[in-house]
Amino acid sequence: MTPHPVSEGEVAFDAPNAGKPCKTWYKIVGNLESGKSPLVALHGGPGAGHEYLGSLTDVYEQHGIPIVFYDQIGCGRSTRLREKKGDTSFWTFDLFIQELDNLVDHLKLRDGGFYLFGQSWGGMLGGLYASRRPRGLKKLVISSGPASIPLLVKGYEGLIADLPSDVRATLEDCNKRGDYESHEFEEAAAVFYKRHVCRLDPLPEEVQCAFKNLKEDSTAYLTLQGPSEFVVIGSFKDWEGYHDAHNIEAETLLLNGRYDEATDLCMEPWFKTIPKVKWVTSEIASHMGHFEDRERYMKVLGSFLSSSAP
Repeated sequence: MTPHPVSEGEVAFDAPNAGKPCKTWYKIVGNLESGKSPLVALHGGPGAGHEYLGSLTDVYEQHGIPIVFYDQIGCGRSTRLREKKGDTSFWTFDLFIQELDNLVDHLKLRDGGFYLFGQSWGGMLGGLYASRRPRGLKKLVISSGPASIPLLVKGYEGLIADLPSDVRATLEDCNKRGDYESHEFEEAAAVFYKRHVCRLDPLPEEVQCAFKNLKEDSTAYLTLQGPSEFVVIGSFKDWEGYHDAHNIEAETLLLNGRYDEATDLCMEPWFKTIPKVKWVTSEIASHMGHFEDRERYMKVLGSFLSSSAP
């Protein structure tokens, strides 16, 4: 197989109140001059990094659609800001939207147009971004990105209730004590993760990268989300992005899995609110359908992006 054409770069980003110069690192698979609109990929976390979305290169191989990966500010090869831990005035949706706009402008994607893919936190970010009707956005994909954090948490309650009783008891006890760093909490949380975050064993190397990135620098994650996937006590705990979703003009694809931590309960408001929307659920996947059900996932995604595409 011919190697993918890959280019990497950095763009200066004037992050408000960062107190130092910042940059966003990006990688392009394919050629932006090919005449095909690229897919810009928003990773989750926040802070998970771009690597675990690497399977999206299948879309390039199958449809020739260039993919733009990048590490959001605060993680990976972009500027780190550990000194901003807990600073809710700094870590905001607007910060990440400004960074995305900055990258889109730097790559000159407005005139030719672009597609936007967001997974988990990236889906939340993508939904909010699309609701602001950015120039050049053609289509939106929200993959396991909740429309409402309160509904996400409500869905967790049912998932946790179905865990083995000893695991559930450990999680409840640790939660009461505010213990999210002990070995017993990590072991119990791992049971949840294996059921509802990624069901593959062993975990794909790219997915392992996401966990490593979050462990290495959890600044944004701890501030916005909280100490774990299902303990949401950070600043976005009350976020409900679907209230603005009626403003989304781009045709939208929703994706999640039957065993997903992003349950149907928290995905449905997108479906009810976005004007032009399609929703596909994998029967075998949890939160990482792009690996767990890769062939079907990429078929659905590629078909959506390439249909009626100019």
